[in-house]
Amino acid sequence: MKKILLISIPLIALGLALFFLLRDKGNAPLFRTEKLTRGDITFAVTATGNVNAVTTVLVGTQVSGTVRDIFADFNSRVKKGQLIAQIDPALFEAQVDQQRAALVTAKANLAKAEISVVDTKRTLERNRTLFSKNLIAQSDLDTAATNYDGAVAQVNANKAQVEQAAAALRTAETNLRYTRILSPVDGTVVSRNVDVGQTVAASFQTPTLFNIAQDLTKMQIDSNVAEADIGKIKVGQPVEFTVDAYPDSPFHGSVSEIRNAPISVQNVVTYDVVIKVANPELKLKPGMTANVSIVISSKKEILKIPNTALRFRPSEKRGKADQREKGSAVWIVENNKPKRVAVTTGISDGNFTELVSDGIREGQELIVESLAKPKNQQPSGPRMF
Repeated sequence: MKKILLISIPLIALGLALFFLLRDKGNAPLFRTEKLTRGDITFAVTATGNVNAVTTVLVGTQVSGTVRDIFADFNSRVKKGQLIAQIDPALFEAQVDQQRAALVTAKANLAKAEISVVDTKRTLERNRTLFSKNLIAQSDLDTAATNYDGAVAQVNANKAQVEQAAAALRTAETNLRYTRILSPVDGTVVSRNVDVGQTVAASFQTPTLFNIAQDLTKMQIDSNVAEADIGKIKVGQPVEFTVDAYPDSPFHGSVSEIRNAPISVQNVVTYDVVIKVANPELKLKPGMTANVSIVISSKKEILKIPNTALRFRPSEKRGKADQREKGSAVWIVENNKPKRVAVTTGISDGNFTELVSDGIREGQELIVESLAKPKNQQPSGPRMF
């Protein structure tokens, strides 16, 4: 009797263990599901760009020389017409004095020529009187007339020289004024590119001395939007963006301009979308990189399907007939089997998609993943021979 008990007890325990193991395996879920819920969906186009001031003025010099003084530095507030730098004016002052003297000389030559005209005119009139009395030859009268015409022509030439000297003087005076570098606008100095004692040369191109932002409380983002998305962008659409300096503090703006000039880099075509942004706290600084989301459409309290549910496809044979059907669909569990339900979708934010049709209801469990192992899966571990 004891031997029978010793044999039967392990067998009963093994049977109970197999019963519960098989029962648990039969009741194990075959699919992972998520509920169809309500919420908000925002469809947006993403892009990157750089923050810049709306109006930035590059202040240069039109004359060459050595920088003698600098009166503005980085972040300095300047007014329109304020002196911000001075190029050594000694050479230009000498040129002004030289041209002023040339003008005086030209005027003196003009006065001398005018006196010559008066003298030759008196000679001509006297010779005419003498010729009328047959006291001089015709050649003497002709010579007097020629001298008078030459004197008049010389006066006209000297007048032109006076105008030329005056123009040269104005040029020299203008160059002298250009040695005073003035701010063209009210604003803030963003960058200063010269130091005292540095020589600037304006022979071939105007060197930039200062970069002045007119108003840092109003900024703009020049974002690069891919050609595939540019058709969705409209002027006035709201924009949300972040910068690396404040990753947890999103900023807001709006699309102000869509520029038609294409930007092609390595056969990738983008377009510049200009976004206007208010910057009252001066947190945004020129040159910052902005991660932009341009809101195309936004809907509140709608039924939204997880995108994983839309991507799910059953791998077993019983779902192959349903897989051949076209269009968007989700799968639900019915009698422990997946069932395809066709749906009509709307906008998507990448994680969820709007449900437009009425095929399923709020709270419906949607299959997002199969938990059943494929039958042809090889068991892990060492192979037995």
